[in-house]
Amino acid sequence: MNIGFLGSGHITSSIIEGIFKSKLKIKKIYISPRNKLISKKLSKRFKKVIVSNNNQQVIDSSSWVFLAVTPNVGNKILKNLRFNKSKKIISLISTIKINRLKKITKNKNISRVIPLPFIGMRKGPIIICPKDNKLKNFFKHLGKVIELTSENKSKSFWATSSFMASFYNLLNETSSWLVSKGIKRNKAENYTRELFLALSEDAMNKSKISLKQLVLESQTPGGTNAYVLKELKKKKFYKVQQKVLNSIFKKF
Repeated sequence: MNIGFLGSGHITSSIIEGIFKSKLKIKKIYISPRNKLISKKLSKRFKKVIVSNNNQQVIDSSSWVFLAVTPNVGNKILKNLRFNKSKKIISLISTIKINRLKKITKNKNISRVIPLPFIGMRKGPIIICPKDNKLKNFFKHLGKVIELTSENKSKSFWATSSFMASFYNLLNETSSWLVSKGIKRNKAENYTRELFLALSEDAMNKSKISLKQLVLESQTPGGTNAYVLKELKKKKFYKVQQKVLNSIFKKF
């Protein structure tokens, strides 16, 4: 099977990298020349990656077409492209719904997928909507597939995926505090990375226990963990988090 990507940015690069780390059998991958630097690097690194002359050539050469562009670019370019009914369209565009895509592309075979950059390591959640066995069998090689029947529910996952920068900033602020106390930057960052990695792995290893229960189990009465949690709640840290999520949710 040949697949194609309209858009050659970071997420396209990550998906392609994940594909070649997996056992997926792909004949050719056609990518648009939009980001010339990334397109050139991918074609040099992987022999099966071909940089097409234009977006229409990507579509015509591929059985599956991934829409990996921003909403603004999608609204601008898709109306001028031709998708025949045999094409499977996989949209990675956050704010353009399936019904609108069907009208623009005149194609009914459309799914929405939410991949994250970790897909390049074949890790992380991958949202698929609606359920599609072929897509599930494809993406299960690249991460943990979560299927949804309702497109509206996918909005919640789009919103929570917007916390990546905030998470890294939490690590940065934590390590910077250590530096302010005299710890060398590299030691501070290594410690912080290892701490949060261990916490994430512990949460996964205890997947049968609710996250709420893990919050309780990680505290001891009068201990430092209980104190920090209490103070963050007092400062309405988590209420701000919920408020921001609701604000992002409305954009989808």
